[in-house]
Amino acid sequence: MIDILVPKILDFVDVAVVAVIIYLFLRFIKGTRAFQILIGLLLIFAVSLLATTFNLVALSRIVDSLLAIWVIAFVILFQPEIRNVLARMGRYRILRFLVRSAEHVAVAEILKAVEEMQKRKIGALIVFERDINLGEYVATGTKLDARISAALLTSIFTPHSPLHDGASIIRADKIVAAACILPVSEEPWVEDYYGMRHRAGLGICSITDAMSVVISEESGKVSVGIDSKLYTNLPGNELKAYVEKFFTKEER
Repeated sequence: MIDILVPKILDFVDVAVVAVIIYLFLRFIKGTRAFQILIGLLLIFAVSLLATTFNLVALSRIVDSLLAIWVIAFVILFQPEIRNVLARMGRYRILRFLVRSAEHVAVAEILKAVEEMQKRKIGALIVFERDINLGEYVATGTKLDARISAALLTSIFTPHSPLHDGASIIRADKIVAAACILPVSEEPWVEDYYGMRHRAGLGICSITDAMSVVISEESGKVSVGIDSKLYTNLPGNELKAYVEKFFTKEER
């Protein structure tokens, strides 16, 4: 007779895998509205346990009716986060044969937009979200949730466009928002030599792991902000390398 109380190696592996999944999920939604929603759902579950323990019939029926739609509510409430996770999973090499990746199209469209804005000396600030969620900055702008395209990026930053001021934030293969307000760097050397776009591009990559691309409207030169550093006057091949690394999630 098998003793179910004796743990096996696979039991420890099972628990470890579940723990890692829960940890990664909590880390992913930390600082977002989804984290607050999750706390509310856990509170409902705790009330259900208390009602069952103390045999509170009326309360148990109410809570049980809420738990019956818990899974559906979870999917609806966490739809943006689930979609973001799936999009990120699609960029891992081990899963690319299962998910059709749009990274090559996105890279080409971004580089095409940058080249066009350089020629026309259109100032621009594009921010690429990495592991740290930029939801609080997305909320300051106009939400778009649109596929990346050169035409759209160029039109956003065209002077006198309603959205040309501020930053456009890219998450996975989508432009999630435009005209977003970012924190600006207070480094003295930046204030002496660069304007607000460059200061904001350096500011966002100093307090998060985001990458920023800045186009100067005076010279048309391109800068990249990453890891609290600002790399200026980059040629096209170096910019392409930075953008490709973002989509392939490779370490610099």
